[in-house]
Amino acid sequence: MAGSVAEQMELIKRGAVEILLEKELEEKLQKSIDTGVPLKIKAGFDPTAPDLHLGHTVLLHKMRQFQQLGHEVNFLIGDFTGMIGDPTGKSETRKALTREDVLRNAETYKEQVFKILDPAKTKVVFNSEWLAAMNATEMIQLAAKYTVARMLERDDFGKRYANQMPISIHEFLYPLIQGYDSVAMKADVELGGTDQKFNLLVGRELQREFGQRPQSVITMPLLEGLDGVNKMSKSLGNYIGINDPADEIFGKVMSISDELMLRYYELLSDLSLAEIDKLRKGIKAHEIHPMDAKKQLGREIVARYHGAAAAEQAEEHFVKRFRDNQTPDEMPEVDVVPEGSTMLLCKVLAKAGVVTSNGEGRRAIQQGGVKVNGEKVADDNCELACSGEYVLQVGKRRFARVRFSA
Repeated sequence: MAGSVAEQMELIKRGAVEILLEKELEEKLQKSIDTGVPLKIKAGFDPTAPDLHLGHTVLLHKMRQFQQLGHEVNFLIGDFTGMIGDPTGKSETRKALTREDVLRNAETYKEQVFKILDPAKTKVVFNSEWLAAMNATEMIQLAAKYTVARMLERDDFGKRYANQMPISIHEFLYPLIQGYDSVAMKADVELGGTDQKFNLLVGRELQREFGQRPQSVITMPLLEGLDGVNKMSKSLGNYIGINDPADEIFGKVMSISDELMLRYYELLSDLSLAEIDKLRKGIKAHEIHPMDAKKQLGREIVARYHGAAAAEQAEEHFVKRFRDNQTPDEMPEVDVVPEGSTMLLCKVLAKAGVVTSNGEGRRAIQQGGVKVNGEKVADDNCELACSGEYVLQVGKRRFARVRFSA
């Protein structure tokens, strides 16, 4: 194994919110060093959407750090649990995905995670391997190992019960099934977001029930999105997708606050903590300009997903577009089929792909972030004549050239 227990713990603790139990993990690391047998690290991802964003990669970076320390990393794709739908943090029952949806999304996950993880050191496993083989008797026996009272200790379940909102029986099964994954895999360590703490601890208890040594649990923070307030989420439009174009990723990184930039460095960058601390002190002493630090972060993140050449080009485009306040020479060109003689601007923005929905387009207009042919639009009920050509701009990064065609 790479390094002493203390050296390994220093890297493992980086960015982590909580380690349960820290002493247990240290004992496991020492045994691993003494025996030369790596720890089995587990992190599960339900393929509920086709694309990953930087919020998802916080766990992936921690997994890669375990790889660097010489441990066995298991990327668990919840193709079985994905059809249930994780109820964590939800105020209502989630819509279940079809088997076809789950498998399609799982394939894209495998392509994306190896932009961070070392494929030669990663085991990709599917929990349908053991869960689909369970019969009704075994599922009932598993359900008998936990009580309804314990389930209601989970914050979201407790709130829904108190507010007389429905909780389906299959939602109670989700933490049990996720916990049983740890039993089936004989996991030594499981990683998850802070919102997964209850489920991760169920895994510890079930392992104990099945005569295994309980896994250590490491919770990682939920990465704030571009707004610096809410968790990064596609539904909130505050995300950076790892499959986003290079210019889009770079521009979004440049838009974050200085405080959030340092948090992104800690959770997403390959710089050491010492290097990040030096960067922080340099900014505070006015020896390093925050803009230069953001450019460095933007280059690193773009290079990871698109390559070094794309990162340099994205920075050049950013400087040209925003320092010189120029409209980019190249932008997506979109043909929109008119729905009459005029169309709402918010709808045209959505059809052009510069926003994800009419609602996001309307909010962007209300916030003063939309320009048509270089002119800011303030009226969210603005309509465009369905003829000719328009250059649409949302914020500082998103452009599209729109033509109306029958």
